[in-house]
Amino acid sequence: MTEDDAGRPAAATPIEGRKDFQREVLAALEQCAAEGVPQLWMADTDFDAWPLGQPALVDALARWASSRRRLTLLAGDYALFPQRFPRWIAWRQQWSHVVQCLVVQEEFVAQLPCLLFAPDRVAVRLFDRERHRGRVLHEAVDLLRCRELVDALSQRSEEGFPVTTLGL
Repeated sequence: MTEDDAGRPAAATPIEGRKDFQREVLAALEQCAAEGVPQLWMADTDFDAWPLGQPALVDALARWASSRRRLTLLAGDYALFPQRFPRWIAWRQQWSHVVQCLVVQEEFVAQLPCLLFAPDRVAVRLFDRERHRGRVLHEAVDLLRCRELVDALSQRSEEGFPVTTLGL
């Protein structure tokens, strides 16, 4: 994240590619862990561009997690999570009491943003998924829009990715 001359986060830092996106997601999670942010949202149709399998991200989530925190994921599908993100799956099993995985109703999946959102702090958002272009947002008006979006989508979602599956 870049800062202005006074040391505050810049209003909107551009994201210019997949590596930028992954770096900014990790930086935002590190910030949230350091500041003890109580709530995080992650939204995407399938989380393909996310660094959820990287040890650094799982470590940042481990530093962030506590019994008074809440991580909510909004997705269209979690089918490939076990194969793509086994480290994240293992972390989630340990912290399942603070993680909620919601599946957005099919007719609203197209509205899912690619977004990491910490209310009143930061949002990392891709606006162009194909080229991985987006911004890191700090302005109150941008954060309010993100809150309204995740609130609306969570109301159109249901639990959809159990921690364990029981088989016969």
